[in-house]
Formats: sequence, structure tokens, C-alpha cells
Amino acid sequence: MSELVIADSSCLIGLSRIGRLEILSALFQTIVIPEAVHWEVVVRGKGKPGAEEVEKAGWIEKRTAKNQLAVKTLRLNLGAGESESIILAKECNAAFVILDDLKARQTAEALELTVIGTAAVLQKAEEKNIIENFQKVVHELQKVGFWFSW
Repeated sequence: MSELVIADSSCLIGLSRIGRLEILSALFQTIVIPEAVHWEVVVRGKGKPGAEEVEKAGWIEKRTAKNQLAVKTLRLNLGAGESESIILAKECNAAFVILDDLKARQTAEALELTVIGTAAVLQKAEEKNIIENFQKVVHELQKVGFWFSW
């Protein structure tokens, strides 16, 4: 696929914790992350799962949302990474925005964005034979503390 996909930090960190970040690059040509997600994962998360993997991934592109007023407005109810991911997805006309937080997902859907979570990413990966067993990868994520709201 060549569509533009925006990712929040949870999917990046979760997949990195189980050594499976490459699932995203196999599914999507380019993943775009906003500055706030980069800061959260790479800078603040230095030494933690995802920091080095995201920084070294040449297929992850960092961008800044132009409408900072909209980002600040969403920050009243959401985290920095989620807010910037949603606004950047809107600005870039992204095919998907990957969000796992319920409030962030609801906000993105209210703004008519197509939202997928980590579970949907894994389902797509299984459909395309990128991973062999959806349940196995979900179980690996759960073992490292990733929480799914089914």
C-alpha cells in the first residue's frame, strides 16, 4: 500500500516491545509521526522500547502539524501525541490514523478520519501474510503490558 498513515505512540511502542515494528513498514510504505509522538517515543522514551527502533526506521517520517491552534484545542481533552496525530491526519488527508486510546479514537472519528488501532493493524498484517497468527502477536503484546479494549 502507498497511502499515507499517521501513527500515535502506542502502536510504535507496543510493536517495538515485542520486536515487531517492521509489521508497520511491511503494511504501509511510509508512516508519518508528528513531532509530539517523536518526542514522546524517541526523546522522552530514550532507552525504552521503541526509542531506538523509531529513530533508526528510515520509513518513519516526522512532520509538524501546521494548525497549532487546533492541536492546542484538542489538548484540552487528549494527550499531545494524540492531538497532533489527529490534526496532522486531517491536514495530510491520511488514509488512516493509528490510535488506541478510546477518547482519541472518538475525537478522530468525529472529525471524519478513518481510525484503526493496533489490533486492526495486526488483522491487516495477517490478511496480507505479513504475520502468521494474529492471536499469537496479540498475546505477545498482552504479555508485555499492551492493553486492548475489545
